[in-house]
Amino acid sequence: MIVTDIKNNLKIKGVFSMPTINENFLKLEKNYLFINIAKKVNAFLEKNPNAPLIRMGIGDVTLPIAPVCVEAMKKGADEMGVKETFKGYEDSGTGYDFLKQAIADYYKNYNVSLSLDEIHVNDGAKSDCGNIVDIFGNDNIVLITDPAYPVYVDSNKMNGRKVIYADSNEENGFAAMPDFSVHADLIYLCSPNNPTGSVYTKEQLTIWIKYAKENNAIIIFDAAYEAFITEEGIPHSIFEIDGAKECAIEMCSLSKTAGFTGMRCGYTIVPNDLKVIASNGTEVSISQIWNRRQGSKFNGVSYPVQCAAAAVFTETGLKQIHKNISYYQENASIIGKTMDELNIQYTGGVNSPYIWLKCPNNMSSWEFFDYVLENIAVVGTPGEGFGKNGEGWFRLTAFGDRDNTIEAMNRLKNLLKK
Repeated sequence: MIVTDIKNNLKIKGVFSMPTINENFLKLEKNYLFINIAKKVNAFLEKNPNAPLIRMGIGDVTLPIAPVCVEAMKKGADEMGVKETFKGYEDSGTGYDFLKQAIADYYKNYNVSLSLDEIHVNDGAKSDCGNIVDIFGNDNIVLITDPAYPVYVDSNKMNGRKVIYADSNEENGFAAMPDFSVHADLIYLCSPNNPTGSVYTKEQLTIWIKYAKENNAIIIFDAAYEAFITEEGIPHSIFEIDGAKECAIEMCSLSKTAGFTGMRCGYTIVPNDLKVIASNGTEVSISQIWNRRQGSKFNGVSYPVQCAAAAVFTETGLKQIHKNISYYQENASIIGKTMDELNIQYTGGVNSPYIWLKCPNNMSSWEFFDYVLENIAVVGTPGEGFGKNGEGWFRLTAFGDRDNTIEAMNRLKNLLKK
């Protein structure tokens, strides 16, 4: 009210008024979850500069890029230094055909057929998870499973959309299912789930697709951790389910699949069958609108990085990245066995690099965060940061060094067995 009065007075006096802001940002938490964690950790290190800190919070990889990818990126960089092979702006901005063909061939392993124009290469799934909402109206109701990766919630609240939640909790194994009496227009699903490590079965995804079709809704499916699935019968792609191409968009990232957290490359699949009806009654292709958005706001991923990404999907590349994934899976097993030994309830760790554990002694998630940081210098992620159903839960990542993982679990056992 005061700001409005000031602006009106300035207009009366002939003085230019100040710019307005998108005040939806003021409704968000002041800091992103991991910034809050970093502040707490930095404060701890200021008081304890020699503390042997072990970070098991943020889901960042620690093993180097697969050799075949490094060589492919070097070759791509060399080509950029030769006039005949130099690459400038990529024509489409959606990725070179050699990479899109490699992705399409990979999906054939799961009996999913994709045309190249359905594949859109990006600089990581996080960007597209947040940016995809640019092409949808702000009056859409968005359904998000809680707990959830914060970007799903934040990017929609930034645009003032109504966000509703489907509860993932102990009772349903942290795999929320739809309530057919509640309407939604956009739906975010993540499997294997970040943060809980839970997965959806084919039967469960079939129900979600039925819900989406009954509501004329679109599912935004985050498959960033599909490469960690080990159990038979768990879908790697939502497009393994009949009817998904008519109601779903899928996003995947090479950050966790191939360790590209610092190189930035992923892809979004927008089926050509996915269409909506505009207010004037015309049929609109979601893929076409997304291409138009990207054409204005994105210039594509660098050529050397796309060369490295294509190498991921070669026979040698898949062998090398799965060697790294197996390393992280063994870390997850070590963490899981520690939870079993301590009789702590948890999900994840089998089809996921995350272990989602119930905080002992009825501690809140931030209380447990402070407890393990102050007493054993181990950093995790408080579940409350992922939503209300995360309260009382805690996420540990298996992306660390093996020795550090073992050491952290030994410290935890010594702490909790006291």
